[in-house]
Amino acid sequence: MIETTAHTEGYDTNGYFALVECGILAPDERVELLEGQIVSMAPPTPLHNAIVHHVGQVLSRKLGADTLVRTQMTFLAGPKSVPEPDVAVVTGSNTDYLRRHPSKVHLLVEVADSSLAQDRLTKTAIYARAGVPTYWIVNLRDESVECFSEPDQIGRRYLRVERATGAMRLPLDAFPGAVIHARELFPEATEN
Repeated sequence: MIETTAHTEGYDTNGYFALVECGILAPDERVELLEGQIVSMAPPTPLHNAIVHHVGQVLSRKLGADTLVRTQMTFLAGPKSVPEPDVAVVTGSNTDYLRRHPSKVHLLVEVADSSLAQDRLTKTAIYARAGVPTYWIVNLRDESVECFSEPDQIGRRYLRVERATGAMRLPLDAFPGAVIHARELFPEATEN
């Protein structure tokens, strides 16, 4: 039998997925497991959805057809964290994930407005500890991209943090030939 309340140390990934299997959490419920705690996600705004879709399209186009870009899908970030990043450029092919969720990525992207504080603090620590090599926060408040790279897994932080705007190139070490400028992640900026 599965307990419906979290232990003081929180849930692990197995307990979290068991809540879905037994029907306590619906498969489409807007929650994430972050550091053992089940956290509700705010309903997305039209702007958020449009930017997530746009970022996914830009990455697919710029990184090539052989690159797997997933939007708003599960990522196993450790024994107590199962976030649903807005965009993930994952290793391997789609068939690699028929029976398991990805735990290795080239890039994770969060599109942030109301979630900015959580994306900067909680998720940055989770992604650094998981060894995510590059993490971008598309900051809707000031049309910038906060770029995190060189993860320190033990310290749970990134050693390189940059803020990119306009024509500044976004760092993406896994794809050195790809050139993506910050403004390209904002569709209104690319239409002008």
